[in-house]
Amino acid sequence: MVEVKQKVTLHQPATYQIKVPGELDASWSDWVGGMTITFEREGKGPPLTTLTGSLDQAALHSVLRRLYSLGLPLISVICVE
Repeated sequence: MVEVKQKVTLHQPATYQIKVPGELDASWSDWVGGMTITFEREGKGPPLTTLTGSLDQAALHSVLRRLYSLGLPLISVICVE
């Protein structure tokens, strides 16, 4: 039996992980579509915020526009499903 993985589509949610520099705390969660917000710091380097959540393509684009409006460059956007 061959296992078929679900493809990313425009109309079905998928789980995404977005990384940006800086430190966003949990109070920003509603502003970024209810995504889970975590941050870490490696040694003396700058903090890194990771946003994780299930979004459809329209919601993903909305979150990316909001991050852009804050002037935060994207480090990565990964579909983790």
